[in-house]
Amino acid sequence: MLTPTLACPDISPWRAGNTGTEGVWQFDSGQPGRHVMLSALVHGNELCGAWALLGLLEAGLRPQRGKLTLAFCNLAAFDRYDPAQPDAARFVEEDLNRQWVPERMALGDTLERRRAQALRPFVAQADWLLDLHSMHEPSAPLLLTGLQPRNLALAHAMRSPAHVVVDAGHQDGVRMRDFGRFGQADTPGADDGTRSLLVECGLHSDPASRDLAQDQCVRFLHAAGTLDPEALAQQLPGWRLADAPQQWVLEVTGPVVARSKDFCFAAPYTGLELFAQAGTVIGWNDGEPECTPYDDCVLVMPSLRQLRAGVTVVRYARQRLLVV
Repeated sequence: MLTPTLACPDISPWRAGNTGTEGVWQFDSGQPGRHVMLSALVHGNELCGAWALLGLLEAGLRPQRGKLTLAFCNLAAFDRYDPAQPDAARFVEEDLNRQWVPERMALGDTLERRRAQALRPFVAQADWLLDLHSMHEPSAPLLLTGLQPRNLALAHAMRSPAHVVVDAGHQDGVRMRDFGRFGQADTPGADDGTRSLLVECGLHSDPASRDLAQDQCVRFLHAAGTLDPEALAQQLPGWRLADAPQQWVLEVTGPVVARSKDFCFAAPYTGLELFAQAGTVIGWNDGEPECTPYDDCVLVMPSLRQLRAGVTVVRYARQRLLVV
């Protein structure tokens, strides 16, 4: 039996946007409330988020409170999408999700930096941001919060997915989810009102990743107070999936970086594997064993798809139940 594959959505009727910036839509309720932004296609091969935003637009969804921004981000990369070579559409010149510092964007010397600069006002205006992604390899969905407790509390309130990753960001550059106010640390006794989450919805080509992206949009809009649960259920029937029975926090302690293209894993890991003993060999890095650094070590997002010297091939994490 053939495995179902997520088709490429036709977003052409919605490509122009209504803001003067291609791919960006904005709706204002005229009522007090948060400015919420949902972003997709930061990488052009991550179709699940595009399907979710397309569904919101086709449903005519409008905020009951505050503002709602929907952004199809790297359209140039998406235009290159070929199901036979999906990795080729991740970006055009460089990763859009590593450019989110003013100095890089201001250079404007690559397509992605120019696009980040065009999207920058919308990200800067938003109070809450949900960035929809998917993964190179088959794996369970992951919700990435950064190090801010405010985002971890939101992940707990959303009740899904089951695994929540707490990490310090990416060594190659700042992600959109960490730009500006979103990247600021929590201040004791104060709350600037910002929240930002990045969700990895599953394998790029798996239709279940689209279902998870839709579910996360509904949960995020409900948590933000953008729409009431009844309105979401009426306008987006079937989008909300079952809550996770329990949620686990994966606190990333560090990456495993390939020294060369000569890296291999000891088994076909798909992520969330737990190794009880420190010193367990998980692979070989340029001929030397790569071993777990502590007991009860979890692997997060193992992938050799982009393998070359300097690339992170997996992250180590400690696991605990999410209790806020």
